[in-house]
Amino acid sequence: MSPLPIAAAESVRPRVLLAPLGVWLLMAVLAVTNGVFREIIIIPRIGEYPGHVVSTAMLVAAILGVSFAFFRWTATEYALAELVAVGVGWTVLTVGFEFLVGHVEGTPVSVTLGQYNVFAGQAWIAVPLALLIAPLLFGR
Repeated sequence: MSPLPIAAAESVRPRVLLAPLGVWLLMAVLAVTNGVFREIIIIPRIGEYPGHVVSTAMLVAAILGVSFAFFRWTATEYALAELVAVGVGWTVLTVGFEFLVGHVEGTPVSVTLGQYNVFAGQAWIAVPLALLIAPLLFGR
C-alpha cells in the first residue's frame, strides 16, 4: 500500500472542524463575560486604559488555556492545514462578531478599527493573534 500524497495527507477534513467551532463558542461566551467583568469591576477600579489592557491579557490567557485544554484532551489528530484552518476560522469569527456587535450598537467602523491600532496603544490585537496561533501552539 503506497503512502498518501502530501496534499491528501494535509487536506482539511470538514467534520473535524465542528469541535473547534464549539470551542470558539465557549471562548465567545468567555469573551463576553470578560467584557462585562471589565466594565463592571476592572475599569471602575483602575481606569479605562489599564482596564482594557488587563482585560485583554485575561482574555488572551483564557483563550490559550481553553485551547491548550481542548487540544490536550481531544482524541482527534489534526493535520497542519486543519490547525491553520481552525486558527483562521477562530480569528475570522471573532473579528466578524466584533464588527457585527459594533454595527448593531451603532459604533462607527472607524472606532472598531481603531481598537486594532497598536500605534495608538491598543492591546486588543493580542486577542485575534492568540486565536490565530493557539491551534498551532497546542494542536501538534
